[in-house]
Amino acid sequence: MNTHVAAIDQGTTSSRVMVFDASLRVVSVAQREHRQICPEPGWVEHDPAEILGNVRELAAQALREAGIEASQLAAVGIANQRETAVLWERASGRALGNAIVWQDCRTESLVRDIVQRTGPQGWRERTGLPPANYFSACKLQWLLRRHAGAMQAAARGELLFGTIDAWLAWNLTGGPDGGQHVCDVTNASRTNLFDIHRLRWDEEICEALGVPMACLPRVVSTSQPIGCIRDGALAGAQLAALVGDQQAALIGQACFAPGQAKVTYGTGSFLLMHTGERAAPSASGLLTTVAYRLGEQAPCYALEGSIAVTGSLVRWLRDNLGLIATAAEIEELARSVPDNGDVYFVPAFSGLFAPHWRPDARGVLVGLTHFAHRGHLARAALEATAFQVQEIVAAMQRDSGMKLREIKVDGGMSANSLLMQFQADLLDTSVIRPVCGETTALGAACAAGLAVGVWSDTDELASHWQAQRRWEPAMSGAERERLLGRWQQAVQRALDWSQPAS
Repeated sequence: MNTHVAAIDQGTTSSRVMVFDASLRVVSVAQREHRQICPEPGWVEHDPAEILGNVRELAAQALREAGIEASQLAAVGIANQRETAVLWERASGRALGNAIVWQDCRTESLVRDIVQRTGPQGWRERTGLPPANYFSACKLQWLLRRHAGAMQAAARGELLFGTIDAWLAWNLTGGPDGGQHVCDVTNASRTNLFDIHRLRWDEEICEALGVPMACLPRVVSTSQPIGCIRDGALAGAQLAALVGDQQAALIGQACFAPGQAKVTYGTGSFLLMHTGERAAPSASGLLTTVAYRLGEQAPCYALEGSIAVTGSLVRWLRDNLGLIATAAEIEELARSVPDNGDVYFVPAFSGLFAPHWRPDARGVLVGLTHFAHRGHLARAALEATAFQVQEIVAAMQRDSGMKLREIKVDGGMSANSLLMQFQADLLDTSVIRPVCGETTALGAACAAGLAVGVWSDTDELASHWQAQRRWEPAMSGAERERLLGRWQQAVQRALDWSQPAS
């Protein structure tokens, strides 16, 4: 039996293809960044063809470096940036313009229209999500209205919609020549068009938003055989998993029991807590989402808090301000000062996500005096991530009635020891980083391997998970409360900045 599994991890800033063995050890990695296209303020786009081309080349590189061929793979899994929306022609495979990225803010007027018709909670009882720019439904609405004749073509099934998992799966399994137009339950649950309880597209919501159901993908389980890959270096391998990147990280962190939680620090940061086979509603601004579904088993659910800007703030300091030459330099610069000097940075570049959901918010830097210098700015930028995660954990504990005993961390910023210690201090709980930091790709590989029998069950997968380092809280309660109070003052100053267009 083949025991190698490949994972395609298509993220917001880059794509990577990784090969794992049966012990979940990394055999090879190939990675490449893609362009961030920002044609107008608040707009963020990706070129779907560029992403697909990168994935094809990276797959060949990863297999070459692993010294294996596609025929030696047990399965392939895809993890993807979730709410990013693509609309393409069934006959040609040509995308209608760029993909609209999850960070994009152009659909504020469409969101306001939904709120006026349905109230601020929208169809949350069914979808688990409030109306927001973040999710895919309004992005699809915008694309259908932008292109002449698109609505009619979509209704005839001539146009296909999908998140990036669907775009890649369709192309890899044949594209115009019989490609599988599918997405999994985790990605479907991020569209605001999907009933997370009945696990199907909601006809009433689609009709209300003018979304033709003929353009929507077939929804499959996170872990199940989907079809044979017929494209490029992976041709002949079995595609056996699709999963949104944050749910993939939950799987990769072996969070298979209710109450277990993880934070992924990436372009944004995302906290998910496993809530079992019950979809737990939130009264604190969190999202209720599908965690995963393994084959024909009952789906598992999660509470989620999403932060728009964390790692991307470090890149902004590097690329827009030139404060640092590389992202890795920020920790050393932040350590040049003993504290933040009472400087706070609220990076609401795309509004504030959970638990505030304030699209009118914009970034603010407060507390500047003649005393402050670039070290304080670097430290304030790092601390902003920890403050935002703390807000979500507090909301999660209110909704679940449980205090997290520990939290598992991954993503690029989890390598920053200063940030991780500050995170443990603010949360007043243990922070644990695993040996394998590529938990998103790992989760996609785990889901694919489960589907074809490389691993028998989640208990076997969990037995392979190992901790690399722990951080324990060392801050006094009084200092913690003081810092959190100042952060809340800074957040208030970020609100009510972006005004609706007249």
